[in-house]
Amino acid sequence: MLKKDLLELCLLQLLAGGDKYGYEVLTPLRAAFPDTQESAIYALLRGLGKAKLTTWYMAPGGGGPDRKYYQLTSAGQARLAALQEDWRHMRDAIASFGVE
Repeated sequence: MLKKDLLELCLLQLLAGGDKYGYEVLTPLRAAFPDTQESAIYALLRGLGKAKLTTWYMAPGGGGPDRKYYQLTSAGQARLAALQEDWRHMRDAIASFGVE
């Protein structure tokens, strides 16, 4: 599981908690992966949309401009489940070597 897969797993997990606008996913992802560029996260969001793992809609932005909110599709939920399984397998494999 490479960094891109980990970013995707974390992003999908964030969206599993409910619809979020870009900055709501950007902030925790940048905190967890500080060397990741903002543009890479937005590119990942666009890619997830093209793959039909997410959809988006515009909604009022709390006094400011409308915001683009992202939400998981059923395909996105299935992808999240697969990535979670991959993560558990990798975590267990690494732990079997005594790495914590």
